[in-house]
Amino acid sequence: MAHITLPEFEEMTPAVQDKARPILEKTGSLGEIFKLLALDEKIYFATDGMIQKYLLDETLLSYDIKEAIALLVSKENGCKMCVDVHKNIAKMLGLSEEKIEQILQGIDTMAVDAKEKALLKFCIKAAQKDNYKILKEEIDALKAMGWSDKEILEAVAIVGYFNYINTLSNVFGLGE
Repeated sequence: MAHITLPEFEEMTPAVQDKARPILEKTGSLGEIFKLLALDEKIYFATDGMIQKYLLDETLLSYDIKEAIALLVSKENGCKMCVDVHKNIAKMLGLSEEKIEQILQGIDTMAVDAKEKALLKFCIKAAQKDNYKILKEEIDALKAMGWSDKEILEAVAIVGYFNYINTLSNVFGLGE
């Protein structure tokens, strides 16, 4: 149960209701994170823009990598709700139960190449509070493995998004 009062559909602004209506029609309910964001239309739409551009749109990074980042960072941040949500999204995107479990057991157990493991390990480091200690040499090492500046930026933007959404979920006790 959330630590604050979450709005019901009828209490949301008309613009947010327009976004909520298709979800309600398809699933019959709105998740707690949707309701939390709906408290403030500006926050809702800023967050929705990040979701669309980082996670749902086709980008330089594959959906597999983006969902691996989502699961790893959310697990690292102790956000059970986000881990559960992204396990389901990963399944919808075609990731097998086995692959999802490998991700959740840690990067070293994943059946991916060294290049992908290096990016994912970098993402976990980028998610930490002491990410200011990341050195240029660490980014150069990723580039030497074949990752472009844009791919590295995208990965770190996804990390930042999950630090943001995990914080909201954890602080307000969502999914408990």
